[in-house]
Amino acid sequence: MSDATVILDGVRKSYGGREVVHDLSYRLSPGEVVALVGHNGAGKTTQIKMMLGLVRPDGGLLQVLGADPAQGRHARQALGYLPESVQFHPSFTARETLAFYARLKGLPAQGHDALFARVGLADAADRPVRGYSKGMRQRLGLAQAILGQPRLLLLDEPTSGLDPALRRELYGIVADLAREGATVLLSSHALTELEGEAGRVLVMNRGRLIADGTMEELRRLAGLPSVLRFRSEAAPRAGTRIGDHWQVELSESEKSAALRAALDAGARDITLEDPSLDDIYAHFLRREAA
Repeated sequence: MSDATVILDGVRKSYGGREVVHDLSYRLSPGEVVALVGHNGAGKTTQIKMMLGLVRPDGGLLQVLGADPAQGRHARQALGYLPESVQFHPSFTARETLAFYARLKGLPAQGHDALFARVGLADAADRPVRGYSKGMRQRLGLAQAILGQPRLLLLDEPTSGLDPALRRELYGIVADLAREGATVLLSSHALTELEGEAGRVLVMNRGRLIADGTMEELRRLAGLPSVLRFRSEAAPRAGTRIGDHWQVELSESEKSAALRAALDAGARDITLEDPSLDDIYAHFLRREAA
């Protein structure tokens, strides 16, 4: 028996003779926050639809919470989903909307005040959704997604249209759910904001999984240099002068020694930048193209 929340083993899916997911294999575990990244058409949404049981794979093994998601009702009850485009009946209040989704999950239709407070809608729960802003509708979408404390939460572009403050709140809720043991899969184009939020990254390209690991593991696999910048009257052994700063590219193994040397030489205004998720993603795409 496996305690994995999601298992994919050799999963394939085609539409109209075009393969959109090819030989996909990975596992998601309880307490993980995983970022699923890739360009449009990379197969991200198809994976989510298969996990939801809305689409059947053409081949391979797919299990969600120990069952086939297309047949396991218990799995769907323990699963939360926030789509990229959130639509609710405009005449319903938020409270009526949440009651509707609760009944669909076999949960009590009432008693959701704590959930409204958690997503910042306590003062608007009895207002019609037609008057909600984009951010408020996204909050309501998150509330329906986390009804019943799901063991698996699938979020498709969850911060689309949200201001920075709302993004921070959303990621705070995601972190809380993971600490409580939920598995969270974030599908997003916003690569920069995912850094520090996801403990693991799955990189997709044309339906294939081309990289899988923590940011540290992906940086090591990509072999991209970190960049050390500082001010100093003395020139470093290797570096480039850019304005009033020196810039030195370093491998992972060189960083500690280079920092010590810069400090010993009286360097000022020191910054060290590791490769970003954008840099890593672009590297793996270039590698695939080559």
